[in-house]
Amino acid sequence: MTLKNTSMKNFIAIPDIISLLNMSSGFLAIIFAINENLVISSSLIILAVMFDSVDGWVARKTNRKDELEFGKNIDSLSDIISFGIAPAIFIYKSINATSNLLNLSSIIVCLLIVICGVLRLTRYNVIANKTKTKDFVGFPIPGIAIIIATFYLSGLFNTYIVLILSILISLLMISDVKYPKFSNTMLLYMCFICSILLIFQIPIKIYTINIPAIIVLFCCLYYLLINVIKH
Repeated sequence: MTLKNTSMKNFIAIPDIISLLNMSSGFLAIIFAINENLVISSSLIILAVMFDSVDGWVARKTNRKDELEFGKNIDSLSDIISFGIAPAIFIYKSINATSNLLNLSSIIVCLLIVICGVLRLTRYNVIANKTKTKDFVGFPIPGIAIIIATFYLSGLFNTYIVLILSILISLLMISDVKYPKFSNTMLLYMCFICSILLIFQIPIKIYTINIPAIIVLFCCLYYLLINVIKH
């Protein structure tokens, strides 16, 4: 196929603007993480997940025809920034390395997140519309971002646990484990409300435990692990 007009207006649509908002949130999360404002960085990562969750819905509601798959590509490129690079930078900055070994370990784990994220998204683009399954193959990449962000906000954050958890999630992203689309409406609404509270930093705590963060974190971990057990 030969393109006669390469003007951007012939490619971009409303869902792509939402994908760019996802990417922008991820980029800002990186900036705030670098400046060690990890609470705002966490909130921006969660906001990026929210944008990512609605761009496909908007595309379906607007009956978008995307024969050149511009939308799929901009979505994946946005995702690697928000859900690959942003959580990797976040983890690196959140770890106060007291030894060279721990510092090196955090760099390796963060690089693993980015590599597995790129592999996960590339495979998704290659196999999309070419397989019969409607399930996700491998753990969806937004999952690692929201797990890391809510783990930090929960008040239970631990350096060693986050490194082990990141390795596990990264490997599951590139695995063949099938993850069905989350369909529990009540839990989805509850996680949505909790995410809004976290984005706007509305504190609901018992002692030092952030309840909305714990709810979203446990739901994501359940989704992560229950499908491994079933597999």
